[in-house]
Amino acid sequence: MGEYISGFGNECSSEDPRCPGSLPEGQNNPQVCPYNLYAEQLSGSAFTCPRSTNKRSWLYRILPSVSHKPFESIDEGHVTHNWDEVDPDPNQLRWKPFEIPKASQKKVDFVSGLHTLCGAGDIKSNNGLAIHIFLCNTSMENRCFYNSDGDFLIVPQKGNLLIYTEFGKMLVQPNEICVIQRGMRFSIDVFEETRGYILEVYGVHFELPDLGPIGANGLANPRDFLIPVAWYEDRQVPGGYTVINKYQGKLFAAKQDVSPFNVVAWHGNYTPYKYNLKNFMVINSVAFDHADPSIFTVLTAKSVRPGVAIADFVIFPPRWGVADKTFRPPYYHRNCMSEFMGLIRGHYEAKQGGFLPGGGSLHSTMTPHGPDADCFEKASKAKLAPERIADGTMAFMFESSLSLAVTKWGLKASRCLDENYHKCWEPLKSHFTPNSRNPAEPN
Repeated sequence: MGEYISGFGNECSSEDPRCPGSLPEGQNNPQVCPYNLYAEQLSGSAFTCPRSTNKRSWLYRILPSVSHKPFESIDEGHVTHNWDEVDPDPNQLRWKPFEIPKASQKKVDFVSGLHTLCGAGDIKSNNGLAIHIFLCNTSMENRCFYNSDGDFLIVPQKGNLLIYTEFGKMLVQPNEICVIQRGMRFSIDVFEETRGYILEVYGVHFELPDLGPIGANGLANPRDFLIPVAWYEDRQVPGGYTVINKYQGKLFAAKQDVSPFNVVAWHGNYTPYKYNLKNFMVINSVAFDHADPSIFTVLTAKSVRPGVAIADFVIFPPRWGVADKTFRPPYYHRNCMSEFMGLIRGHYEAKQGGFLPGGGSLHSTMTPHGPDADCFEKASKAKLAPERIADGTMAFMFESSLSLAVTKWGLKASRCLDENYHKCWEPLKSHFTPNSRNPAEPN
């Protein structure tokens, strides 16, 4: 698992070394492909998109992916795109760590363990997103999954993921992320009770954010994104291999006689990829005040409005805090965007208690949020010296311009909603001094 191709959005090519020369020379679709393979194009954008946004790859495979029996509807479990299951709730919401089912009680793989937490928009018009939690304890055996609705940005929180794709294999560990783009078949092996988060976007793909005056370098650098190399298995499955498809928010299954991971070679710019969050180059204030958290954006899925995202993936990594005469924790905020936060490890600086790894929080459009009372009191009186922030911690945010609706599972069936979340702000008290403009400074 040490071999990858480096670079974000690059035009790449790869052959399984067992079949040298398996890529056709000088054309995509020869009359007869090397090794008598089938040529198949996977399009991630309309044919006529500008070159800068045109996404496609050519796959050279033992059998084309059309070789399957008809799809039939299956139980979708806790996967949904029904954003009207329950009445809207504008309150600050926080979830305790989502409970992973015990393997001794029930075996649950990645697909069976998908739970939709919240979302917005419309799949059929290719506009919107969903946030899912995955909770599993066993590998996908002779089963693969592909998503006709959108891209999956997967954030493992507990347990490693060995992901088999049509392009090759990726090992994705906590503190790494991966993106499986629309239409790509994949299967996941796990090695323990496993948990994580998924940001799904409809109709658009993730991009690196524009850097503007930051310049040519910084944030997530393109060379740190890794793409798998070609690997195939020519494996017959006598009992039938199950291909599961998410289409218009519903799940369907089809049987076929062979493994779908039979791609011997491929070339193109539409691929899965992974990224290690430790490689993020942090930008921060070195004088006073805060830069807005957009400086921590790893990937963005743009809307048609300039500067407004369907979704941003933002992280809060270990860094130095040096701002002078500044309240250093995150400021109190009301936002036109929706903010879902998760915690991979450690302790989030604005809330040392209650917000735990494997849990989450949702601060909806224009819902107030900010540091709890204990954090405010300590930070207001702290002696300001250069300090390390968030060492041993990785929190992240899925931020969206859409107003997110929480599912019935999120509010009720998960049984993880923290009913006392609002109490962390109750001890906040007035420090107003109407007769003194200049309060005593702590340093």
